[in-house]
Amino acid sequence: MTDFHGKKALVLGGSRGIGAAIVRRFAGDGADVTFTYAGSKDAADALAVETGAKAARSDAADRAAVIGTVREAGPLDILVISAGTLALGNPLDLDPDAVDRMIDVNVRAPYHAAVEAARSMPDGSRIIVIGSVNGDRMPFAGGAAYALTKSAMQGMARGLARDFGDRNITVNVIQPGPTSTDMNPEDGPMSDFMHGFMAIKRHGRAEEIAGLAAYLAGPEAGFITGSLQTIDGGFGA
Repeated sequence: MTDFHGKKALVLGGSRGIGAAIVRRFAGDGADVTFTYAGSKDAADALAVETGAKAARSDAADRAAVIGTVREAGPLDILVISAGTLALGNPLDLDPDAVDRMIDVNVRAPYHAAVEAARSMPDGSRIIVIGSVNGDRMPFAGGAAYALTKSAMQGMARGLARDFGDRNITVNVIQPGPTSTDMNPEDGPMSDFMHGFMAIKRHGRAEEIAGLAAYLAGPEAGFITGSLQTIDGGFGA
């Protein structure tokens, strides 16, 4: 286990799924964790009781709310941006408002959160963004807008890694493949289709993603920055 005693962490989008697994891992490893939620208050309250982490309501689509939440939680040693939304469908029919909100949550929020956190972060801190293997590969129709947002994270991380490198603040993207959560259960209707693209024919576990996040936030990963860490069972191989 990683030792995060004395470290302050903020997980944006931490009440469910991958974000909740990261909260559990970091809190279990000794970090002082705050996490945000939008609509899942019951889940957030339960996770806070379970882990001792602090829950804060914040809408990732609201730039002022994102910046205010980061500022209030700081100075941070670790920022993990796990908040995300998904809009799939024929681009000729997809609701433009849904696409714009996805861009707000998946692209604008990570950028503004990372920049605000870096203002007060100690040297050697960590910024981790949860992206998707679909930033590299979109093997089915209907995912153009979603893939756009995940590819944007890649350029953002590479650029911010250079911007903050003189302070030894690392910026990395974790790119999961299909991961079993309540939004994408392993026994869901799309499982066989998704497993058909994979070398290891199962969904990933949220705890596996959290383990990679803990490594990137730990002392052994201080030379890793501007990287795309794919953990997808060979989905993009």
